[in-house]
Amino acid sequence: MGFKLEWYGHSYMVLECSNTRIAVDPHDGGSLNLPEYRVNADYALISHNHFDHNAVEMLNLPSKDRIARWRKGEYTLGGARITAVELPHDPMGGSLRGKTVAYRIECGDITFSYLGDIGDPEPEGLDLFEASDVLAIPVGGTYTINAYQAWSIVEKLKPRIVLPVHYWIEKSTLPLDPLDLFLNVAKIGRTRVESNKIELESRESLPSKPTIAVLKLPRA
Repeated sequence: MGFKLEWYGHSYMVLECSNTRIAVDPHDGGSLNLPEYRVNADYALISHNHFDHNAVEMLNLPSKDRIARWRKGEYTLGGARITAVELPHDPMGGSLRGKTVAYRIECGDITFSYLGDIGDPEPEGLDLFEASDVLAIPVGGTYTINAYQAWSIVEKLKPRIVLPVHYWIEKSTLPLDPLDLFLNVAKIGRTRVESNKIELESRESLPSKPTIAVLKLPRA
């Protein structure tokens, strides 16, 4: 079956599972002073209604009813099985920035978890994402958990591949911490991928030891 992931900066990514393409939290590029990326997708998952995560106009979708906006619960999108829960966007239970939806996505024997804009390092419901094969986690602070809190979550959840997202990218106007801060804190190996893609044929193709995957922003 295989699992593919494409990253387009910030928290914007596209998963491909059983020929189903699912876009997650697209940004519009210009609002962040980043490139614009228009992609084809069968479905969209939007974790919360903030401008840097909800630019569905960047997606070429079959229809608008293929957009799942902060939808919780268990459901299926094409070949992917989704379990979605609400987490606080801040350490005050969501009273500052509201809530974000986090997703556990099962694609064949691969489990991908996306923590949205989680802002509390110890929220109720986090154990749903334990032992994920791939974990996308924000590390840039300011609006979400910071590098140190992200590393504490990684230590707890024990994923095989860590995909850091939501950090400062060169020329970006968002006041986030750079990726190097998280890399300096994290105590596991890392690999720099010379593209914006990860491809896994099965769980057997996962790295033997937990690894941080640093993807490269593609040309627009």
